[in-house]
Amino acid sequence: MSTPDRQALVDALRQIAAAAGETVMALYRAGTETRIKADASPVTDADEAAEREIVAALATLAPEIPIIAEEQAAAGSLPERAPDRFWLVDPLDGTKEFISRNGEFTVNIALIEDRRPTLGIVVAPAVGTTYFTGADGHAYKIAGDGPPRRITVARPAADGLTAVVSRSHRSPETDAYLARYRIKAERSAGSSLKFGLVAEGAADIYPRLGRTMEWDTAAGHAVVRAAGGSVRALDGADLAYGKPGFDNPSFVVRGRDD
Repeated sequence: MSTPDRQALVDALRQIAAAAGETVMALYRAGTETRIKADASPVTDADEAAEREIVAALATLAPEIPIIAEEQAAAGSLPERAPDRFWLVDPLDGTKEFISRNGEFTVNIALIEDRRPTLGIVVAPAVGTTYFTGADGHAYKIAGDGPPRRITVARPAADGLTAVVSRSHRSPETDAYLARYRIKAERSAGSSLKFGLVAEGAADIYPRLGRTMEWDTAAGHAVVRAAGGSVRALDGADLAYGKPGFDNPSFVVRGRDD
């Protein structure tokens, strides 16, 4: 099977992510076992079930595109060298939010091409929100059962920036970074919802100082890029993918800088 065209690929990704979201929600409602991985992060039956479902669906959709997924990586399945084109999958981003039952968790799927995320979908099944990149290169949001609505980043207000910070990973380093700016308001959120808030213009800046993995950021990064924003390391370089070990440096998500 050859790779579907861009629109067919986007449509399929929306279906795959939505189905995985339903799987996650079934286990969210029923309750699931939590275990601790070697890196001290938690994992649940929902992470593993959703990943199996997504990996199988992507392999059928485009068998020639390699897949790098979080739980497979945790089990030691990481290539020494990243291919030029590959999927990045985080089947349950915000596992801590899932465990704490605040609803702020997402299913993330991204396509990486030449080290950049070119397609991405972020489904937050508990809050009924989806962000995705369209085949036309723009970013979209779906709220509940509504139609897709094009979104763009906002121009910063004259009286200061709205910052979004991690609900579970805020640090003194984050506070020190934000102290450089005139911040008029702050919002807390879990998982890739923080990228979505910047992409739709509800926040201007999201700094993440500390370790993340590429599958944590790729889908949200794709949406922010399509909405007109940026995701950059602290040295100003665009966040790239396929790095050794698939670790990210500290980074900052921004809307418009002008």
